[in-house]
Amino acid sequence: MTTIKDIARAAKVSVTTVSRALNGYSDVNETTRVKIRTIADQLGYSPNMAARSLVSKKTKTLGLLLSNVTRDSSKDNIAFEVLCGMNDRAGELDYDLVLFSTTPQKQKMKSYKTLCEERGVDGVIIMGIRLDDPYLKEIVSSSIPCVLIDIPLEGPNVSYVTSDNTKGAFLAVQHLIDHGHRHIGLINGHAQADVSLLRLEGYRQALKESGLSFDSSIVLDGSFSEGGGEDAARRLLQTHPEVTALFCASDLMALGAMKGVKGLGKRVPEDISIIGFDNIGLTGYCTPALTTVHQDKYGMGHHAAQVLIDMLEGREVEHHLVLPTELMIRESVAKV
Repeated sequence: MTTIKDIARAAKVSVTTVSRALNGYSDVNETTRVKIRTIADQLGYSPNMAARSLVSKKTKTLGLLLSNVTRDSSKDNIAFEVLCGMNDRAGELDYDLVLFSTTPQKQKMKSYKTLCEERGVDGVIIMGIRLDDPYLKEIVSSSIPCVLIDIPLEGPNVSYVTSDNTKGAFLAVQHLIDHGHRHIGLINGHAQADVSLLRLEGYRQALKESGLSFDSSIVLDGSFSEGGGEDAARRLLQTHPEVTALFCASDLMALGAMKGVKGLGKRVPEDISIIGFDNIGLTGYCTPALTTVHQDKYGMGHHAAQVLIDMLEGREVEHHLVLPTELMIRESVAKV
């Protein structure tokens, strides 16, 4: 294996000069830097990452921590799109990305902080964690740099990236109101997800601005699942026949709600209008195509990796980054 000593011998410079040139230090003459890199390429030099990390105390590795990853949770493809954004940006900046997941069973044995320390990551991106998770406070209070996705915590070593969930929900409900709907049900996720709280707020704001009263009896949780959305839609429409539209806080729940509506012998959108949230790939292909709120999943991952690397490299960062949302109008909403 070629070493930096071999490169130094061929370039007729010191080992220190080779090391500084290959690691991007600015005190090496540009002509010398180009010469050293050319010789390194010719000799097939590959840096020993383990040795480099021992010297620098850094592994150039980011962790992505997901909770309770299952085959069912892969249907909406959100985590995959976020992961693609992270992986692309990390690769562009010469960082590796390590994925590790945890479950309630694993958490009894190892905290998130322990998992990060065992994997030797420089920093970690965390998504899919409940607000009441007992290990969340420990990791954000530690010295490990963290970027959280859709978890509203900040600190010296903590940033978070999210979408404008309140505005997105407002746009969805306002669209239904503009189509003459006055009894609009909400199928939300669950109370331990910040996005649920924000989307509920957007729902309430749209009702208030249009002079409509908020009725908690037509707000049900669907646990961000297709089955939960189907069950919630059935229960809501059976007990509140006056409801003519449903805003669902995720597309999976909206797809489930469409099943629930059809199971009651009703039609979408002729009898019940439905809007989702996320703009997952399936929504453009279902019948009718689902009107939904688009959030930039890839962008969230891309920005999360950028923010974490900026933190690791000592640059100033925004500790709270909110990406815009957009209403995608399709075929699942009709005028009353």
